[in-house]
Amino acid sequence: VQLQASGGGLVQAGGYLRLSCAASGRDFQRYDVGWFRQAPGREREFVSAITFRGRTTSYADSVKDRFTISRDTVKYTVYLQMNGLKPEDTAVYYCAAKYYAATSREYNYWGQGTLVTVSS
Repeated sequence: VQLQASGGGLVQAGGYLRLSCAASGRDFQRYDVGWFRQAPGREREFVSAITFRGRTTSYADSVKDRFTISRDTVKYTVYLQMNGLKPEDTAVYYCAAKYYAATSREYNYWGQGTLVTVSS
């Protein structure tokens, strides 16, 4: 599975962006997908995830009620709608995937990052 993240950019506080994670490769519909972010000088952190069928989603407390993850199984794409952006959301955002039946919780397929900058 190969992943391509896009949609980042510069936005003012309170604004919105939608990130996309486009996948290529067979059986993407059998992969759970997560979004992670890494701010300058900080460790990478979990943002949100969606299971392979899209039935279950999860969010970090810091983004809950502002971000929404979804997936389009036909387009092999996972989206992260980010509303009410705050300067502390500034980071490089990465999407990642793992096979739904994998015993490990680690994501082993990663896309390149897309930079989100929120100005105050």
